[in-house]
Amino acid sequence: MKFRYGKIFVLGFGFFGVSVVWGVYNAFVPIFLSEKFHLAPAWIGFFMTLDNIAALFIQPTVGAWSDRVRTKLGRRLPFILIGAPISAAAFGWIPIALVLPLFVAGTSTLLLSMALWRTPVVALMPDITPSPYRSQANGIINFMGGIGAIISFLGGAALYKINPAFPFWMGSVLVIIAALLVLLFIKEPKEYGESEKQPGLIESLKEVWADNDKSAIRLFSAILLWFVGYNAIEAFFTLYATNHLGMEAADGARLLGHLSLFFVLSALIAGFVGGKFGRRRTISIGITLIGSLILAIYLIPVSTLTVVLTSLPVLGEVPVISLFLMGSGLAWAFININSLPMVVDMVEDARVGTYTGLYYLFSTMAAIFGPNVNG
Repeated sequence: MKFRYGKIFVLGFGFFGVSVVWGVYNAFVPIFLSEKFHLAPAWIGFFMTLDNIAALFIQPTVGAWSDRVRTKLGRRLPFILIGAPISAAAFGWIPIALVLPLFVAGTSTLLLSMALWRTPVVALMPDITPSPYRSQANGIINFMGGIGAIISFLGGAALYKINPAFPFWMGSVLVIIAALLVLLFIKEPKEYGESEKQPGLIESLKEVWADNDKSAIRLFSAILLWFVGYNAIEAFFTLYATNHLGMEAADGARLLGHLSLFFVLSALIAGFVGGKFGRRRTISIGITLIGSLILAIYLIPVSTLTVVLTSLPVLGEVPVISLFLMGSGLAWAFININSLPMVVDMVEDARVGTYTGLYYLFSTMAAIFGPNVNG
C-alpha cells in the first residue's frame, strides 16, 4: 500500500461534502425554525442538538458494522453510495418544506443518512494510508473539510440573500459531486487484515475498558476532555466578547473565525509535524500551547486585549486577542489532526472502522454535554 497525495485529496472531497452540509445546516436551519415556524429559542436549541444525538448512537455502530461488510465495492464505499444521495435529497428538501412536520421529516432523514456515511468515509483514510503517513493524510482531509466550511459560510451567505433555498441546493449538488469523486477514484484494498474474532462496538468498548495497559481508555478520555474544553471556547466566545470585552456579537464571531481559519491553514502543517516528530509529542505541544494561550487571555486586561493592531483583508480588524486566537487555531490543529491517526494505529486494519466509531463516540459525547457542563 503506497501513500499518494492525489488519492488523499480526492478522499478529502468526502469530508468536504460533509462540512458543506453541516456549515449550511448550522447557519440557516435556526433561522427557518425561528422565522418560518416561530419556535421558541429553547426548542431551537434542542433541535440543533439532534444531529449530535443521532451521531452518538449511529456513527459508532455504523463504523463497527462497516468493518464486517464485504461487497465487490468494498466495506466503506457502499455506505457512501447509499447515504450520500439520500442526504443530498433530504438537504434540498429542507428549505422548501412549508409545514413543520415536513420540515422535521427532511431534517430527520438528513441526520440519519449523514450519520450513515460519515464514519465510513473517514475510516477510508487509514484503510488506504500506511500508518507513518496517517497524520499527513488526516491533515489533508481536515484541510478539505475546512475549505468546505468556508464555502458553506461565505458562498451560503451570498446565495441566501438571493434565495434562502440556494445554499441548501448548493450543498446537495456538492455532496453528490464529492461522493461521485470518492466512488470513482478511490479503490478500497482487497485485503482487510482479517482476524478470527471481529468484536463489535460494545465488545470493543469493554475491551478498551478492561485492557491492562489502559493506553486506549486514557487516550479516549483525553479526547473527551479536550473536546469539552474546546467546546467551551467555541460555544461561549461570542458571549465572552460581548459581556467581557464590550464588543458587538458580530465582532466576536469574526474573531472566532480567526481561530477557525488558522486551524484550517495549519491542518497540513500539523499533519507533517505529527508524522515527523511523533503524534503524542505533537498533541502534547498543542495541549500545552492552547492551554497557555487561553490562560494568557484570561490574565491579560481587557484594555490590552482589545487594542487594534491592524486591519487585513478577509480578517478585518486584528486586535491583540486575535493573535492569541490564531495561535490557538494552530495548537488545536496539532491536537485534532493527530488524534484520529493515533486512535486507529492502536488496532489492526480489520477494526479501523470500529475504533473510528469510538473516536466519534467520545468526541460527540463532548459535543452534547460539553456546552451544558461549561455553561
